[in-house]
This record gives sequence, C-alpha cells and structure tokens, in this order.
Amino acid sequence: MSTRTRIAFLKGHGTENDFVIVPDPENTIDLPPAAVAALCDRRAGIGGDGLLHVVRSAAHPEARHMAAEAEWFMDYRNGDGSIAEMCGNGVRVFARYLQRAGHVTEGDIAVATRGGVKAVHIAKDGDVTVGMGRALLPEGDVTVSVGERSWPARNVNMGNPHAVAFVDELSHAGDLLSPPPFSPAAAYPDGVNVEFVIDRGPGHVAMRVHERGSGETRSCGTGACAVAVATARRDGADPAATGTPATYTVDVPGGTLVITERSDGEIEMTGPAVIVAEGEIDSVWLESATGA
Repeated sequence: MSTRTRIAFLKGHGTENDFVIVPDPENTIDLPPAAVAALCDRRAGIGGDGLLHVVRSAAHPEARHMAAEAEWFMDYRNGDGSIAEMCGNGVRVFARYLQRAGHVTEGDIAVATRGGVKAVHIAKDGDVTVGMGRALLPEGDVTVSVGERSWPARNVNMGNPHAVAFVDELSHAGDLLSPPPFSPAAAYPDGVNVEFVIDRGPGHVAMRVHERGSGETRSCGTGACAVAVATARRDGADPAATGTPATYTVDVPGGTLVITERSDGEIEMTGPAVIVAEGEIDSVWLESATGA
C-alpha cells in the first residue's frame, strides 16, 4: 500500500457500467485483489463493476512494450479483484478521465490495454468512440443454460471471451447472479461473459449480460460488440466479405451503444462516458478492509 494517508479516486460510468478510477501515473499504489474488491463493494466501499487503475505505460511492466504507441495504460480489474484483458465501457470512461485531468483533449488518442492498444476518439458532443479491434469467431458449438432452458450460443472473442445466445425474452436469462453454465467446458477455460439477446427491430437489438467476475452489469462494451457481430452473422452479414459495414444499435440496461463492424473487420463502439464524483480513499480503511 502507498505510504500516503489518502489516495485520490474518481467515480464514472459508461451506460451505467460503473468504475472506481484510481489515478496512479507512476504505478506507486499497490492494489491487490482484496483491495480492489473492497473498493468495488457497493455497501462497504465506493462501489463499481470494476476498477480503472490509470498508469503511464512506461511505468507498468505489462505495458512498457506499448509505451511508444500509447502514453497511458488502463490497468483494468473486475469487481472481484481479478484482472481482465479489456473493458470497452471502461476505455471510454478512462478516456473521459484523461480529458478531465488535462492529459488529452478532444480528438484521437491511444490507450494501452491488456488487449492491445485501442484507438479512441473523443467527440465534441461528448460521446466517445473506441476502436475495439477485430472479432475472432472460434469454431465449435457452444451451449449456455439457465435453469431448465438452454440455447446454442455464438463463440465470439473480443480480446476477452463471449457466448452470445438469442432468446425469446430477456427474462429467460434469470437473475444472472451466478455464471450461466456452458458447455463444452474446454470452450472457455478461463470463464466467459454470457450475453442474452432479443431483437428490437432492423439493426436494433437488446441484451443482458453476465460478466465473469462481476455478475450482471448494466452494460458491457465488449459484450455489445460481440452481440453486434453475432447478430450480423445470424443476419447473413459479413462486412469483410461484402465490403459493406454493418451497424447495430444495442440497448443495454444502462443505455444505448452503437456498434459498427467496418469492411476491414475493425469494430467501433460509440457511447457516453461520464465522471460523476471525485474524492479521497482513506488508506487506513483500505488497509483494514483488506487485512493489510
């Protein structure tokens, strides 16, 4: 833990996928899993689906190789303290924080993540667009289940793994408090984010998601991208094959995201990003909460 008695933090959200933001440019704050989980606890801590640890790429051993491309590294943690490769809503909020702190301005920036360097555009209207990379579509049948029901699912990897199931009613996803069972187990050796999807109209779907390590969240950016890709393939659209981009509006419980799969296979996600508060963490509390 840092020798400082108080640690700065902010709170932000992207379509109500909310995050504790800990600015730490020189990577001096120790954030073990128990500390992250304590901070993300909604009753005993600040509360969040995850934590955005803001570090200069050159100061973090996992990001130094990306420092020439991106000054800032999003050291993202799930709400239970586990490490994740990427979080699409988190990148938008991360960029909004960098703008608020004066590190960047409107326009194009690069953000390093464990899923690679992401191109970000901060628009004048406040929306933030993130280049989410290409989707990988691993072969093989996958099934997900909730209670007595089960569905075939599309295996989509957006730098993190997803199983996308089309259902008749979003309520069929159940309470999503525990991870929906899936098979075969070998398809997702490190667990999976599971999206349940219904149609709302042409180019328009709605989803609920269970994020591994966080439970049901109000939004999942990589999940929305996975859903758009899975829906496009279901609809017979493959932009890389046809040369025609595919755009889907994806409603999540916390708002709306717009996902475009370009003809080169790159996926762009556009949506809001809001900073709602800032303050200080009492390190004495944090140490006692984590047993340090």
